[in-house]
Amino acid sequence: MKTIGLLGGMSWESTALYYRQINELVKEKLGGLHSAQIAMFSVDFQEIEELQHAGQWDATGEILSKAAEQVQNAGADFLLICTNTMHKVAPQIEAAIEIPLLHIADATAERIKSQGIKNIGLLGTRFTMEQDFYAGRLRDAHDLNVILPSKQDREIVHRVIYEELVLGVVRDESRREYLRIMETLCSEGAEGVIEGCTEIVMLVQQKHTGIPLFDTTFIHAQAAVEMALN
Repeated sequence: MKTIGLLGGMSWESTALYYRQINELVKEKLGGLHSAQIAMFSVDFQEIEELQHAGQWDATGEILSKAAEQVQNAGADFLLICTNTMHKVAPQIEAAIEIPLLHIADATAERIKSQGIKNIGLLGTRFTMEQDFYAGRLRDAHDLNVILPSKQDREIVHRVIYEELVLGVVRDESRREYLRIMETLCSEGAEGVIEGCTEIVMLVQQKHTGIPLFDTTFIHAQAAVEMALN
């Protein structure tokens, strides 16, 4: 079994989901008392969040690159960045380490394509929805057509993430807003929706809607376990 490297803490709420899901998947596949071999570094998200909103992405990349080096030095065979948004600095992190990076957008795109879907809605932080590091990768590397919410709805999605979900707060009224936004995306041609922030699954799960949802946290965790066991 390979050692899975986790770069987490963004937020710790979603990183906890990664840790649980990875271990549950290993137990499911291997049985007995098996659990995953994991090396993890969890950052202080307050510092990262302030730099994000100040537009100081190079500074966030420096912090995460140093953390990734520590994960590598702890014996990880490959690395996961346990957040969608901070894949913006994935090239900077990859340049700092020698182990491979398992990119969350690639894992998600492969799952979408396996279901024969071409037109996909994307929810996430404002950075993930509006900047090209994520949607552009889905388009250019995987030939997917990405459909985004309106500017007003993007603000709602972003606010709920930063003011509620990263704090572990789950509100029914926010779920209703997310479901409305998802339905709007489908009315505009989306055949499914990417939950492109690792906290969104805390709010909306497949049981809440008939729209095909792509939970990036679980997809990323599954891909990590496959890589570790293969």
